[in-house]
Amino acid sequence: MSEHEAPGVPGAAGGSELSGVDLARVALRAAKEQARARGAAAQEKRQARRGGGLRSGARADGRDPLPLGAAINRLITERGWETPAAVGGVMGRWPQIVGEDLAKHCVPLRYDEDPDQRVLTVQCDSTAWATQLRLLAPRLVARLNEDLGQGTVRLIKVLGPGGPARRYGALRAPGSTGPGDTYG
Repeated sequence: MSEHEAPGVPGAAGGSELSGVDLARVALRAAKEQARARGAAAQEKRQARRGGGLRSGARADGRDPLPLGAAINRLITERGWETPAAVGGVMGRWPQIVGEDLAKHCVPLRYDEDPDQRVLTVQCDSTAWATQLRLLAPRLVARLNEDLGQGTVRLIKVLGPGGPARRYGALRAPGSTGPGDTYG
């Protein structure tokens, strides 16, 4: 296993403070929630003056059904899932980002969104492709951060092949780890 840091990413050494983009997202989310709460309180006051209770009307309100895409986007924004959703989109577009040849041999497994980590784990089907990806990791991190926003991916963790299952039998050389000698 090998980890490569993105060149020039501030705070990649392990600071726990949020970056400017993260602070802006948190502040925007808090402002939206406060505005929503003020709007709901004003709506309740107006309804109380008019006799209270929920009534149907000709105008749209918060009870109207939403199209599925709008409902999903609203849920993603309310829960703060923008980054994981964007990274999931990158995993779906993996061949376009890294190229067809590399995509045939290297597959993204998971993304750790912890602000201290932000690690994309990729597994390759051979040690040669794992080495190639380790060499390309800084450029790939820069490319991913172009698409997702600066600092979204700080490291790429490259895993080699798992290798075949180890079998122990009568014909085994002393001190050998079996087929694991050539993998990983």
